[in-house]
Amino acid sequence: MWKAIRTSFQRKTGYNLVDLTFDNFVQYLHTPTDPASLGVVRILYGIMMVLDGPEERGGAEMDYRWGDPRGCHFPLVPLKVLPLPYMAILYAIMWFGALGIALGYKFKRSAFMFTVIYWYIILLDKSFWNNHSYLFGLIGILLIGTEANSFLSLDAHYDKSKSGKLVPYWNYFILKFQFFILYFVAGLKKSDKEWLSGYAMTNLSTHWVFNPFKIFLSVEQIDYFLVHWFAFVFDLTVCFWMMYEYTRPVAMGFCALFHLMNSRLFRIGMFPWVCLATMPLFCPPDWPKTTAKFIKIVLSKYKGCCMNNFTLIKVNVPTIAEKSVSKCDDTFSENESDDTTVVHSDKEKVKKKCIEEADELKAKKENKLKPNGQNICKKQKLVVYALITYMGLQVFLPYSHFITKGYNNWTNGLYGYSWDMMVNTWDTILILVKVVDNESESEMFLDPEAWTQNDRWSKHGDMIHQYAQCIHRNLMEDMDEKMNKIKMSGNDDDDTPRIIGSRNISIYIDVWCSMNGRFQQRMFDPNRDLLKVKWSPFSDVEWLMPMLTELSYWRKTMVDIQKHVYTWNNYSDVLFVADFPGLYLENYITPDLSNITLTILEGQVFYKIVDRKTKRKSLVKNESIHLVKGESTFVQPGIFHRIHTIGDSPACYMYTYMNATLKNLDENRDRLRIMKEEDGQKLPLLEELWSNFTNMITFWQHIGNAILYVIYGVPMMSRGEMH
Repeated sequence: MWKAIRTSFQRKTGYNLVDLTFDNFVQYLHTPTDPASLGVVRILYGIMMVLDGPEERGGAEMDYRWGDPRGCHFPLVPLKVLPLPYMAILYAIMWFGALGIALGYKFKRSAFMFTVIYWYIILLDKSFWNNHSYLFGLIGILLIGTEANSFLSLDAHYDKSKSGKLVPYWNYFILKFQFFILYFVAGLKKSDKEWLSGYAMTNLSTHWVFNPFKIFLSVEQIDYFLVHWFAFVFDLTVCFWMMYEYTRPVAMGFCALFHLMNSRLFRIGMFPWVCLATMPLFCPPDWPKTTAKFIKIVLSKYKGCCMNNFTLIKVNVPTIAEKSVSKCDDTFSENESDDTTVVHSDKEKVKKKCIEEADELKAKKENKLKPNGQNICKKQKLVVYALITYMGLQVFLPYSHFITKGYNNWTNGLYGYSWDMMVNTWDTILILVKVVDNESESEMFLDPEAWTQNDRWSKHGDMIHQYAQCIHRNLMEDMDEKMNKIKMSGNDDDDTPRIIGSRNISIYIDVWCSMNGRFQQRMFDPNRDLLKVKWSPFSDVEWLMPMLTELSYWRKTMVDIQKHVYTWNNYSDVLFVADFPGLYLENYITPDLSNITLTILEGQVFYKIVDRKTKRKSLVKNESIHLVKGESTFVQPGIFHRIHTIGDSPACYMYTYMNATLKNLDENRDRLRIMKEEDGQKLPLLEELWSNFTNMITFWQHIGNAILYVIYGVPMMSRGEMH
């Protein structure tokens, strides 16, 4: 096997693997290479980014995302959001940069313009950051250093010196390396026990894309073998298969199918399409020219068939060497007619020399002569040093969480640069934001969606800290505005409600969620004032509660209980909860639920009914109950209750109930489902294209309004601020 690897390496690079030196590596990375495949990838990536701007970058909804000056954002580094009109101008510049990449017009400037603004936008808010957002930015950075405009570009059209110019092989190498890291590290992340045990992506097999597999596999088998194990093996090995020419066609077929399925399964924007667009990087660099030549030959043969009674005509395009040999033959023919004394052996020597000169001319024209060690310059070495540094950084970052501890929660790091795509599934049932006026001891509960665009902040300690600071700033502004109104009016008869009465406030956030099918549990300490905690990117999050992994063995039992509860009727459901000793869950059961029962699975609790109006616990004997493992009690809907966990160990319990709302809406839901199935909504490509079109129109309307504001001072309305 080792011999085969050495032989393959030498055939591909021209160097012996054993004798490989740094200078040889520099020569290899600077080997002149056909730019055709790189040019095609540049075009496709540019088109994807043109579409990405109004979509996942938020261009169509920029007024919602950036229009409210009081909105809470979560920047990775200290960056400020510009006023909405200027954000719109930046979006327009970024869009034209992406268009310039696709067209290959002023390529370096366009790529720089696009990449700088792109990174500014994604660094402004971590809550919108995904692995693929990070990937798109990395590709932009890498393209700046390449000569991807040497093929099918306006730059090459207007500057003939760039047309067909061969590029250093590192232009391909670094992009292929980036996608190798994307797949391979994603596979390594899936080697986690959570993924391989089949708990990370449950119930995904119910999607219609898996219907063909349901002929010979059960739903559970699809979830386990296809969703988890196949994805693990695929990510870990697909790049190796695509690099090997004999397995490349099959591997690319699986890769295309994988990304097409993902485009239907998840809302992940342009990511599947960018991965499809960059697959040609693993093909021979001249594949576009080879394909075009093949199509030309086929069309010529077809044209010959039609024009010559179906007689195929072979079209041969002479090469430089063939033309030179033809000239040599013509020269010999003329000499033979003039002087028949030419010796045959002399003719062969002259002809051989002529062919050698032609081959050398061809090699020089195509710039295929390899540089020798003496031709290596400092610039080439610096480029390779930079590439090695970049590669080392990309290998290190996904495992750098022992340094950036402040971004860790139950999982390591931000969901953005670790390539841990879809490794964990989160289910959040409650986010409680409580503001306490410490002088009056009054409490106020805020909507967790106040001033935010999503709830991703709720699972990260760093973003929770930022959100608390944002709430504090907005509440202080509200209080100052109220005080100014009182001063201007001279009395305190304003009907506007006073939210808080002092600057001495505390903010507490309680998040209840489940990861990978475990019990719902609180994620952060609900008794820590987030305005007084200290956060550092290099220190552990002090207010993070540990995940109750000691109760993970309950997951299989929970699945069995859930299946049993579902057999009661079509509207029965169950919720599993766990809590820490000394803490309590205060819960309100909506009247829409009925037949609610609380059952203790492990540990012991104290159940009490709470009157929120008087803030006192009921003292009625039947409403204050001590429950241990295996005991149950009826829960009254429409009122608050508390479940105190007592003892030395965590307690876990479950609510079983019937959802009356689902029962009342069941007929309408079934009717809508049938209508969707009849309308063939499984593959709504036309609807998606129409949505892309309307978002593009909205995007440019925002930019047009921004230009009117900047030039003429016409006010730019913001739906986000109005909302």
